[in-house]
Formats: sequence, C-alpha cells, structure tokens
Amino acid sequence: MAGVLIDIEGTKLTDLDKGRLANPACVGVIFFSRNYVSREQIKDVIREIRELRSDPLLVCVDQEGGRVQRFRESFTRIPPMAYVGQIWDKEQKQGVELSRALGVILGSELREIDVDLTFAPVLDLNRENSSVIGDRSFHRDPEVVTLLAEQFMLGLREVGIRSVGKHFPGHGGISEDTHTEQAIDLRSFKEIDAEDLRPFRVLSRNLDGVMPAHVTFPDLDSNPACFSSVWLKDVLREALGFKGLVFSDDLSMHAATQVGPPVIRANKAVEAGCDVVLVCNAPDDADAVLSAFGASVSLSGGLPALWGAKMTGAGDGLEALVDSSRELLRKAGWRG
Repeated sequence: MAGVLIDIEGTKLTDLDKGRLANPACVGVIFFSRNYVSREQIKDVIREIRELRSDPLLVCVDQEGGRVQRFRESFTRIPPMAYVGQIWDKEQKQGVELSRALGVILGSELREIDVDLTFAPVLDLNRENSSVIGDRSFHRDPEVVTLLAEQFMLGLREVGIRSVGKHFPGHGGISEDTHTEQAIDLRSFKEIDAEDLRPFRVLSRNLDGVMPAHVTFPDLDSNPACFSSVWLKDVLREALGFKGLVFSDDLSMHAATQVGPPVIRANKAVEAGCDVVLVCNAPDDADAVLSAFGASVSLSGGLPALWGAKMTGAGDGLEALVDSSRELLRKAGWRG
C-alpha cells in the first residue's frame, strides 16, 4: 500500500492538474512558492482540490520558516530555526517558549487556509558545513535540536497541523546538496547513531511523518536512505519504533536519479519502506508514476487508510493562543 504526492503547475488548477489529482494513486498535493499569490487565491485552489474527490487528499507545504517558507505575502515571516537555537543559547526558557510559539503561529496560519501538514521540523544537526541545511537546523547539539523541535511540533499539534521530521537519518554530516548532486556520508553508523539519530529516536513516537534523505551512508547500506530498507525498516521502524508515515523526499532530485528512471525510483522507495512518494517539478515523471501505481495501489477510503482522521485544533481558545504566541515572538526581538 503506497500513494503518490504531487505538485501543481501554477496558481490555478489546470485540466492536467485535475487529471493527476483525480488518479486513485494520488494521495495529496504539495505547494511551492510559484503556486501562491495571496491568501484568498490559495484558499480557492485548496477548496477546488477538496471538491475533486470524495476521499480526502492530503494538502501539504514546506513551511519551515526562514528561507524555506513557500507562503509569504500576508503570512507571518517566521525566523529560521537557528534563530530559536541562538535564543536558547542565551536564555533556555525563552528559547523553549519561542519554539512552541512559532509552531502555533505557523500552524494556525496554515490551518486557516485548510492545509493539513507542513514538512517540518528539520531535525538535522547544524555542523556549519552544509549550505542546504545551515540555519534551517535548530542547533549543533542533538539534545537542543530534540528539545526545540519537540516544542515546535507541540505548537503545530495544538492548532491541528501535522509534522514531518526530516531528513532521516541526518543530512548534517555532508556539504553536498542532494537537489543538485550525489551525496555520500562516510561516517560510521556508530557516529551517526550517537548524534544525528538522537532527535529521531526521541521524537519518533510523536512525529506524524518522517522524510528520509537522499544521502548514502555506505557503512550501513550502499543505497541512499530513501531507498534503503535497512534504514527505513530495520532502523526507523524496528529500532526506533516509528509508527507514522514515511514520505520520500522528492524523487526528482538529482541524488535520487542514480537509482533509475522515475517508476523504478518510486517502486524502490516503496519497497524500501516509503508509504508516500513525492514526485515534484517533473510533470512527465509524475504522469509515469501515477500511471504505474494507479493500476495496483489500494487505498480503501483514500488517505485515512494510510493515516487517520483529520486533526482537530485549539477550538475556542485559538485566538488567545495565537496572540500570546505572537507576543513571545515580539519579545524575542524578531522583526521579520
């Protein structure tokens, strides 16, 4: 059982978009900056997507804060998570409170436009050697990353937004950007287990989803983590006890292409343990994977067959919760 998560071309649904979203193998959509013009525009697009199918589609976005914030105009400018880590270094209590507040603010704004999930938090360690991770990470110390990420997730959950931790088992040990190049981390499993896996280990029972990296760790397996049953089944599921969904990173990224053509990539990711495969920014690849999966995928009841009912939020106390969270952000000195 597996599904495909795709993107759309522009700021409105085209007939091609609608056809892909109607495919039974499609379980959701992810938005990028190019899809966003205004809050009302994106709400209209999401409403139209919801009306396409009787079974629910998962509506997702990469809304981390900092440089990875797809919706900006009319949304709060969320600081990069390294800013939270810097606050924690100066005043631990303030850092903890701020991280939870950011989850509330970011999540409440997504909830208001009917988004289900953000691909956050980043659980990678900031060793200051990776431009693609860098200030997206909370901190260098795995204990601090774990603490602050947990608070951020709690803030998201308070307002009804699901969280996906990434990039398992850790992208912070290399300088390569898997969007554009192959990436190999030569460290031993013992080293990775001692530090990089710590946030995933502690948070595995609270995360709704995990996204593995397109990084190869040859000490454990010759396959990139996203295509490795050793990492996804033996380590993530068995050793760490993770029970949520595993989302592949985008299978159109350069580091994934070493595995083979699009359909082979998707099949190998599923065989390794991915529940949902992302195919983005490559409509021909998406068509090929949807066509291949459409004949065999079995998702009785759509997304709930994979996950469960839609989350509920803070209810009547939401406005006061958001207001107090914004006050914490103001006191932290962030001006966006």
